[in-house]
Amino acid sequence: MDNWTQTLGTGPLLAIAVGAVALILLLIIRFKVHAFITLVVVSALTAIVAGVPMAAISETLMDGFGSTLASVAILVALGAMLGRLVEHSGGAKALADRMVTTFGESRAPLALGIASLILGFPMFFDAGLVMMLPIVFAVARRVSGNRSVLLFGIPTAAAFSVMHVFLPPHPGPVSATEFYEANLGLVLLVGLIIAYPLWYLAGAVWGRLVGERIMVPVPSLFGDVDDDQPHNPPRVATVIGLLLLPMFLIFLNTGLSSLASVGVVSDEDLWVQTLTFLGTSAMALLITVIVATVVLGHRRGEQGSALEKLLDSALGPVCSVILITGAGGMFGGVLRASGIGDALADSLSGIGLPVIVAAYLIAVALRLAQGSATVALVTAAGLAAPAVLTGDFNALQVACIVLATAAGSVFAGHVNDSGFWLVGRLMGMDVKTTLKTWTVQQALQSVLGFLLVGIVYLAASAV
Repeated sequence: MDNWTQTLGTGPLLAIAVGAVALILLLIIRFKVHAFITLVVVSALTAIVAGVPMAAISETLMDGFGSTLASVAILVALGAMLGRLVEHSGGAKALADRMVTTFGESRAPLALGIASLILGFPMFFDAGLVMMLPIVFAVARRVSGNRSVLLFGIPTAAAFSVMHVFLPPHPGPVSATEFYEANLGLVLLVGLIIAYPLWYLAGAVWGRLVGERIMVPVPSLFGDVDDDQPHNPPRVATVIGLLLLPMFLIFLNTGLSSLASVGVVSDEDLWVQTLTFLGTSAMALLITVIVATVVLGHRRGEQGSALEKLLDSALGPVCSVILITGAGGMFGGVLRASGIGDALADSLSGIGLPVIVAAYLIAVALRLAQGSATVALVTAAGLAAPAVLTGDFNALQVACIVLATAAGSVFAGHVNDSGFWLVGRLMGMDVKTTLKTWTVQQALQSVLGFLLVGIVYLAASAV
């Protein structure tokens, strides 16, 4: 692959990508072929048609699959174990009862979303989502009437997505900040200004609309509701403490990384490296599962093999989620290797649009073409950075360009995005439903985010 150069132009590459996506949708929706098999087959066919050297196709497929599983598999597995412990001990039900009693049934989705916004400040999207879903499912079961899980799940997932995309210290906006040499504090300030209204419109309002129109039963991902729920469930404060533990640990990681990037602390110091390690998403969830095992695992007298079987029972239901998400990453990796993203970016970079619009559109095109929000953001920022660094922009305008690029990178995640499969499968949705709900939500979040950032940019231009 190192010596291979793509000879196809933007038009043929775009046609290949569109055809591959259409084939995936046709096989899964029309012919009911299993999503994992479909994604693997179409990934291989796409690599062949795009001209990837035959000797490199297998490596390209495995690289895309493996890199996705490296970040997703351990988080989903540990999150499922934590969810099973919380559900089995009665903790999820106890917290759900308290939330519904405190906020009322009608405001329960809003309360879940706001809690997720707070948890999402330091936590990455996938880690926060798998940790919060047991509570979401418990609240959905607790509310009277046959209610769709989307009414509760979409606002929660959207909250984590908004925080992950727009707020430092998450890696996306931090990376773009470095490319544009922006002021990190201003990026954080603008991100905080737009976060709640953006989530409310693209998360809470959209979640209510789809939740009332599309019925998706509450999945039994973390186990069915036990008929023998314990009479002495853990205190609500204990469950909240378990949810806050990984948040605190991850905040150590992201906070120290941000401080190190601006020279406040040194990443050469052992204490900084140790706390940063303990605050990685995987380690934070592992520590939380261990603590939950001790705190919750013995409430019914489960010890030894019984506790082991309880934790093992959490892994079976999520195996399909993990494999399909990895296959989605494989498909996105093939599209990246084909060079379609670079071709699209080069075509858009010379159009002559205002910098903030060009950066957004380049990120949108890259996101749609190859799936990875990180690749879309980093590539778009790299292309737009020279115009920003040599242009006449004040500090607030540059901060807005950072967030406009971030907004473009999240647009309309679909079948080439591993996050699409993660959200859809965790919430028990089929592909068609995921497209109608999550893909549209991501498009709304992107467009509304860009508009809100654009308002701040225009205000900064008038100063």
